[in-house]
Amino acid sequence: MKDRRKVKRRYLLYYVRVYNTISREQIGNLVDITSAGAMILSEKPITQGDPLTIKIELSGDVADKSFMELAVRTIWCHPDIDPRLFNIGVRFEEVSPEDKSIIQNIIKIYGFRDNKVQDVPST
Repeated sequence: MKDRRKVKRRYLLYYVRVYNTISREQIGNLVDITSAGAMILSEKPITQGDPLTIKIELSGDVADKSFMELAVRTIWCHPDIDPRLFNIGVRFEEVSPEDKSIIQNIIKIYGFRDNKVQDVPST
């Protein structure tokens, strides 16, 4: 299946906590990100298509505020290699210019390699 992503995701050097703004519960950890969306590693699945408002914790080296809130939509949810966890793909619905700049800072400071499928030679 061909990857439909237009922007390469970047793995992050450390996991950033992500919360549901309504329930205030931690959804999981942000593990990779682009200007258009992200992947969250979670202990609970989220239904595909669900709209959410998430709160992402920020450090002082990426922003002057301690968190940013983003409206997102769940695009997919799949079990992780670890059967206790789920990988959740979200698309950012609306991002302010300030938050776009913060996302770019996260990618620049904490992104360490592209998240892409590697070809595995057949044996």
